[in-house]
Amino acid sequence: MTTTRQFGSDIPHLPTDEPYGKRDVPRGPAPLYLRALAGLLDIGTVAIPLVLGWYIVDSLRDDNGGGQADRVVFGGAAVAIALGLALWNRGFREGNTGQSSGKGWVGLVTRDTHTHDAIGPKRSLQRVFRRSGTEVVRESTASDEGFTVREKDVSVAAIRRRRLVGLGVLVILLGLVLLASVAVGARPLSFAEIFHALFDADGSQTDIIVRTLRGPRTALGLVVGMALGVAGALIQGHTRNPLADAGLLGLNAGAAFLVVLSMYLFGFSAPSEYLWFAFAGSFAASVVVFGLSSIGNGAASPLSLALAGAAVAFFLQAMTNAIIIVDQSSLDSYRFWVVGSVAGRGFDVLWQVLPFLIIGLILALVSTPGLNVLSLGEDVARSLGTNIAASRALGIVAITLLTGAATAACGPIAFIGLVVPHVARAITGPDYRWLVPYAGLLGGVMLVTADVIGRVVVRPGELQVGIVLAVFGAPFFIALVRRRKLASL
Repeated sequence: MTTTRQFGSDIPHLPTDEPYGKRDVPRGPAPLYLRALAGLLDIGTVAIPLVLGWYIVDSLRDDNGGGQADRVVFGGAAVAIALGLALWNRGFREGNTGQSSGKGWVGLVTRDTHTHDAIGPKRSLQRVFRRSGTEVVRESTASDEGFTVREKDVSVAAIRRRRLVGLGVLVILLGLVLLASVAVGARPLSFAEIFHALFDADGSQTDIIVRTLRGPRTALGLVVGMALGVAGALIQGHTRNPLADAGLLGLNAGAAFLVVLSMYLFGFSAPSEYLWFAFAGSFAASVVVFGLSSIGNGAASPLSLALAGAAVAFFLQAMTNAIIIVDQSSLDSYRFWVVGSVAGRGFDVLWQVLPFLIIGLILALVSTPGLNVLSLGEDVARSLGTNIAASRALGIVAITLLTGAATAACGPIAFIGLVVPHVARAITGPDYRWLVPYAGLLGGVMLVTADVIGRVVVRPGELQVGIVLAVFGAPFFIALVRRRKLASL
């Protein structure tokens, strides 16, 4: 049985007895070979992380320097990623749009047999075991017979429920990542040794590794990642620039200049020695940028902030380059700091920056309602009675505390402040009361994960977290930009 549908001029064949613009549309279930091909493609989507996980676990055998905890962490991560892909692909994507990845490639649609509409995630998952009431047809057939995708529930209760569920998932993921950070390293450990070091330490070698090396860097990576994620969200919100990060306001350049200056004048080389110089540099740069952007009209606009930040950053970078060119020892110390790393930092560094990070996070949360109003435009915010100068000053102080302390502790770490706010915004929408907590949790997960990866990719050595984020963050951000347009701010 066939019917006709108006399509335009892209018609491969027109019968002579039918009017121009008509074509035959096949009916009934899709051919078996197309359904089999779609199934193979869906299986391949899930198999890729499993195969990669198998090779990683196999490379972490005891005779290759791996350990029990290493194999469990990476094997479990591969299984979790595969299950997540399967749930998203065969459940949510196929249930809501009618097409899994495989069916999208071959042009098939899963629909309800009677209503000819999408079947929903629950029925789509049940379809793996019980397929009654559903059918798979060609995409042209579904379109011709009025197939409609399931609309997203945009009610206030549904949005709040999705956000709370997302926060819960992020908290669980963060806990698993922190456990992986304690378990994985150059020295292979068993879970019994890790448990002993955490709860019954007696000063053995494994206890020292966990408590004095991996523990401090895990805690520092968590708070620094959270600080950079939140700071990135605030910077993009206040500058209305989706490509903004700490470098745009000159904060990294200010920290780098005073760090190099302290190395040149005082011969500092340890993070605990130049920590306060880095923080002072970030703070001084923020004051100068905010002051320059406020000259003239008395208020710092998003455009003036970006322009002043760029000017200050270029000037400070030139001064930094001038110092490291004339002094070889400063260059040797600076090149290890500038890549960004959480290795070699103990609790002494964490305790020094933690008060500033806590105050910065509190100010960031307090500033979110005002930032929501500012995102509507300065004229609207002013008409609603918002003190624009005070709101922006509060945001700048929070950004300075968070970015300055994070940069002082670990050096300039790129990509987190740039990528994380976009991921958070894709989940929460533009409401900064939710976006800021999401950005903090995502930043912590991202930085600690990058640190764990850096410990194993060049074993027995380590790769600095700034390099890992650059290698993996750039392709991820490109894929994010290609998949969805950057939200206008």
